[in-house]
Amino acid sequence: MNALTLLQQRSSSARLIEPAPSEAELNEILIAASRAPDHARLRPWRFRLVQGEAREHLGQVFADAAAVRNPDCSDSDLQRFKAQPLRAPLILVVSAVVVEHPKVPPIEQQLAAGCAAYGALLATEALGYAGIWRTGAHAFDRTVMRGLGMADNEEIVGFLYIGSRDGGRKTLPEPVLSEFVQTWTGN
Repeated sequence: MNALTLLQQRSSSARLIEPAPSEAELNEILIAASRAPDHARLRPWRFRLVQGEAREHLGQVFADAAAVRNPDCSDSDLQRFKAQPLRAPLILVVSAVVVEHPKVPPIEQQLAAGCAAYGALLATEALGYAGIWRTGAHAFDRTVMRGLGMADNEEIVGFLYIGSRDGGRKTLPEPVLSEFVQTWTGN
């Protein structure tokens, strides 16, 4: 698949099964992701690999955080949170480490980490795998971030669930460019 076709046809896949990318393929994905635009070469992105039994530990972190957010959380909701990381054989937790910099405001550092996450998804698809970028309450929860060992200046950009597509590719509608493209004439 050429690069333009990849960009035009990439789609998220919520149903993911084994196999996940091999270690060598994962290295290729991470190298591609690390080519994201990066003002001042801060490399603000971080990747945490969650696979195997570690997914169960992440599920417990999700459940613990949910119980802190909502002490009245039902047992069935806590079980659902525990099971979330089991929806894919591999999760890349992408985060941004935001530092004070005279020329690179925090938003640029966050956007660079977001570009790295998207680069990882594109590389995943280019290698024949699939993924989906998830956020939700867990992505903004300091309890989850602490559970993942993040520093105070680090924040989650997203959870990339990665594996092999279970079923066919989702067909997306063609974009209607006029809905979001404008020509500015200076007037």
